Amino acid sequence: MASLSSASTKLTSVQKGRIQVLKEGSPPLKNGPVVYWMFRDQRLKDNWALIHAVDQANKANVPLAVAFNLFDQFLGAKARQLGFMLKGLHQLQKCLEDAQIPFFLFQGVAEETIPKFLGECKASLLITDFSPLRQIRKCKEEICKRVSDSVTIHEVDAHNIVPIWVASGKLEYGARTIRGKINKLLPEYLIDFPTLQPPNKKWDAMNQPIDWDSLIANVLRNGAEVPEIEWCKPGETAAMEVLMGNKDGFLTKRLKSYSTDRNNPLKPRALSCLSPYLHFGQISAQRCALEARGFRKLYAQAVDTFLEELIVRRELADNFCYYQPNYDTIQGAWEWAQKTLMDHASDKREHTYTVEQLEKAQTADPLWNASQLEMVHYGKMHGFMRMYWAKKILEWTMGPKEAIEICIYLNDKYSIDGRDPNGYVGCMWSICGVHDQGWRERPVFGKIRYMNYAGCKRKFDVDGYIAYIKRLVAEMKKRKAESLVGQKTKQQRSE
Repeated sequence: MASLSSASTKLTSVQKGRIQVLKEGSPPLKNGPVVYWMFRDQRLKDNWALIHAVDQANKANVPLAVAFNLFDQFLGAKARQLGFMLKGLHQLQKCLEDAQIPFFLFQGVAEETIPKFLGECKASLLITDFSPLRQIRKCKEEICKRVSDSVTIHEVDAHNIVPIWVASGKLEYGARTIRGKINKLLPEYLIDFPTLQPPNKKWDAMNQPIDWDSLIANVLRNGAEVPEIEWCKPGETAAMEVLMGNKDGFLTKRLKSYSTDRNNPLKPRALSCLSPYLHFGQISAQRCALEARGFRKLYAQAVDTFLEELIVRRELADNFCYYQPNYDTIQGAWEWAQKTLMDHASDKREHTYTVEQLEKAQTADPLWNASQLEMVHYGKMHGFMRMYWAKKILEWTMGPKEAIEICIYLNDKYSIDGRDPNGYVGCMWSICGVHDQGWRERPVFGKIRYMNYAGCKRKFDVDGYIAYIKRLVAEMKKRKAESLVGQKTKQQRSE
């Protein structure tokens, strides 16, 4: 893969370092439309990939369209995740139409649907989002093979503030090794976004209508095992409200306590609550960082702590998944961690549980059960509890291989922001010591950092957290039951 040459970016608003050429058209078409295949960055505003797509279309005086391919339950996504995503996309389609950009939705295998669409519209340029996940990268490799020789393909990192390949050209050991590299590049990349220009030339072909109601209903029905959550409203407008809202915005109302209370599971309001929007690309991390900087004079420590998590830790997770192909298995751990885990894989466990018992929160540890129930019913687990939760899975299963598989399975299934580099790295940090160091050796864990119930009791009110989750789950079950009764009554009236 090559970076874009200066000549080809002369008329673009996007820094050339943010763009990679996956395929150069030979000979390149000059009058075919530009297609932006969107998947990771699902937004109109503050989207470098869309800005680049419009720039390139206007430069060539050709039309532009946005295409989205709906994968069939991508990496185990259920109603919770897919419903949130589709409702956000429905809003996005309206915003794109207002900007005179058509939106095409496909269902099936992207390796087939995207090349087929490019062929039908005789596209000259395909622009794609960046993702470090191997399923998406393999998909892009196949698309490069299947499209016409004349089609050029650009990949734009609109997810990270500093593009992943610019921040570092190798697998980084930890935050301390990548922090300086990223901070050095922030003056160049943490900049204001240009205004998105309208396309100069309209798309001639008719846009197929999308039956959003049926599509969403089908997804909710097929993935009903993990239902939607109420606390998190989808879409760009909702995302900005969580960040900057007058009522309960993170920066405007809750930032002050972030640095002191974010690791206390009894104080969830100290958290930003932005991860679902960042995961689905309904808000730009760069926008969050730009807005946060404006509050630094008021809450310097809170802003610095937030930017460390938002920029350094998030981009470190992408770095790991991009440069480590085994990012979700024990083979992805450093050699010292693999050795110590295997040395202790057959150690006697006080308790062992099946994946079914863990999924149903049927363990002897009420604190762990509460954290699992928080994720199952609320769709999100507090970050501090996620570390304890994952480490206990290592302690209670037959070995590190099974522990990683179960940890990722449960997180991807129930977390609204599952199937994300942050989730994979969180599991790998807890179980395999990724981005961590060796600690005093002990049974089962070896040299992996240890956490236990007593340690949690010293940090926060464990009994208070367990009681809080019991109330939370009871309230959610009650609302769900009331909703089902309401739906049944409505159905009976219509019959």
